[in-house]
Amino acid sequence: MMLLFIDHIRFLHPYFLLLLLLLPLFARWYIRQRKRQNVAMRLSSLQTAGNYDTLRSRLIAWLPLLRGLAYVLLVIALARPQKTLKLENVKAEGIDIMLVMDLSSSMLARDFEPNRLEVSKTVAADFVDKRPYDRIGLAVFAGEAYTQCPLTTDHRVVKEYLVNLECGLLEDGTAIGMGLATAVNRLKDEKAKSKTAILLTDGVNNAGYQSPELAAQVAREFGVKVYTIGIGTTGEALTPVSRRSDGEYMYGVARVEIDEELLRKVADLTGGKYYRATTAEDLVQIYSEIDRLEKTEMDVTSFRRYSEEFYAFVLGAFICILLELLLRYGWLRNIP
Repeated sequence: MMLLFIDHIRFLHPYFLLLLLLLPLFARWYIRQRKRQNVAMRLSSLQTAGNYDTLRSRLIAWLPLLRGLAYVLLVIALARPQKTLKLENVKAEGIDIMLVMDLSSSMLARDFEPNRLEVSKTVAADFVDKRPYDRIGLAVFAGEAYTQCPLTTDHRVVKEYLVNLECGLLEDGTAIGMGLATAVNRLKDEKAKSKTAILLTDGVNNAGYQSPELAAQVAREFGVKVYTIGIGTTGEALTPVSRRSDGEYMYGVARVEIDEELLRKVADLTGGKYYRATTAEDLVQIYSEIDRLEKTEMDVTSFRRYSEEFYAFVLGAFICILLELLLRYGWLRNIP
């Protein structure tokens, strides 16, 4: 594709600009036509004819310039001028990341404000914003597990799924092995330079037919690194202990139990790392550290975005033609 760049403006079809070379030919042809149309008259004196050098006569002489200007503007519009809006060099990361979120009822515990789940969703969404060039997916688990969002570069969709996560949609329980296995199944056949799962839970594996250890071994076989996060304060917290018939949770003080030994083992098996978040600030720092650790630079790519500018030239040409017609057949009209 032939391109012409002038400062921050480029022409997508610059060969149309060659049509401007015809402008002098059109001007010469017009002048010759005007001379042929004028009739010479011999008068002994012009004193009785009056003064014909008026504003109206001068404007009539300049009318062809409007048509010429319209021609120039249309030619420029045909050349498709575009303005450079942004020019940046980006080092893409090329990482596939599956977020694995616990949706068991204990995630509604109020040791975080307003609860563990809402804080986890907010911090995870911020993490997604920091990874603009990675494919990110979302898997969820409670007593069972499934993929909420497959790997995608459309992070708007990922964040929408995060926002809509709720406890109670799945059978209650904590199937850590099932959640991890679901994420690994999404990552295992991908060709990314790095494959990562970030598993967040607040409990002990007590459901599902897949053990976390076996899921971790499978992850290691397929080159999936697993970061595990245990979320919850130390000691006791106000936690859902039962559920009424209308679906409302009943709260009571319960001991916080997280199988840290298991989560550490899963992370170690896959080359990842285990973290414990007892506050919202801890969780923010954890995701920030994972963000720093998971950097695999690819080739530098230059991105340019352009805005179309030909509309203004078309509008200008239309205004010139309209003005010329209004003047020629209106106020400056010649009466035979």
